[in-house]
Amino acid sequence: MFAYLFRRLLYALPILLGVNIITFALFFVVNTPDDMARMQLGTKRVTPEAIERWKADRGYDKPLFFNESASGAQALTDTVFFDKSIRMFAFDFGRAEDGRDIAREIRMRMGPSLAIAIPTFILGLVASVSFALMLVFFRATPLDFWGVVICVAMMSISSLFYIIGGQWLISKVWHLVPISGYDGGLDAPRFLILPVLLGVISGIGSSTRWYRTIFLEEISRDYVRTARAKGLSERVVLFRHVLKNAMIPILTGVVVVIPMLFMGSLIIESFFGIPGLGSYTIDAIQSQDFAVVRAMVFIGSVLYIIGLMATDVSYTFVDPRVRLQ
Repeated sequence: MFAYLFRRLLYALPILLGVNIITFALFFVVNTPDDMARMQLGTKRVTPEAIERWKADRGYDKPLFFNESASGAQALTDTVFFDKSIRMFAFDFGRAEDGRDIAREIRMRMGPSLAIAIPTFILGLVASVSFALMLVFFRATPLDFWGVVICVAMMSISSLFYIIGGQWLISKVWHLVPISGYDGGLDAPRFLILPVLLGVISGIGSSTRWYRTIFLEEISRDYVRTARAKGLSERVVLFRHVLKNAMIPILTGVVVVIPMLFMGSLIIESFFGIPGLGSYTIDAIQSQDFAVVRAMVFIGSVLYIIGLMATDVSYTFVDPRVRLQ
């Protein structure tokens, strides 16, 4: 297993390098260093000298990928890409265009993001799996039919509707929790209840339908018929055998949201004014802060690779037939 994980880590290096190159190229296709300087300095009364000085102070006065005026290895190392992107492999994210330390900002904003993402993830997973199991248990009944109808209706509605409707009803009409904002310590739950609740509700329709499909596929297999032939009750068959054998596709789906646990929910954090990593990324995109954007994309890629490796390892625990080679 360790040899397998070591190989996966080696494979991750070219993947991360490719992600860096694509992110860098896409950003500078739509923006030039001059555009970034004007955005940071303001669009009015900006002299060419001020733009050149801003670019020189931040290292954007060099060529992007290849320095024709340099010789040897410096043709590749004396470039914006090498200065700004390669250092991230040592998790040195540098400073944002406004001078703030990116690593410090990430540490400060990690808490609020995880405070929303982890409860939303756990509660959403438990609710979706439980609801799907109930629908499968009562399959081919009116309860199953109307449950699917409700799921389709919920997944057809935009998450913006849940957010705006929840803020209006629960905060503005009922005055149960603050409509937006964030505070640490004991006051934090007052600001987190509504975002977490709306995050769970907005995702439960699509998740339940997906898990229901997985369970229905498992329940038609031979081992289920064998279990029923042994006289086991439908509840025991469903919860002891079907749920256990459906863990691999469930784990595969769970890994997709692992990067979001760290990055936070972009829309929810922006609507509720929560100073997490999601709103940090949105603000960086709006201000064309390339340093922050590339750092967040890099972190997301690393977390996704780690999540895939953790999923592979978890397969060996839920299915003894799986061997990592």
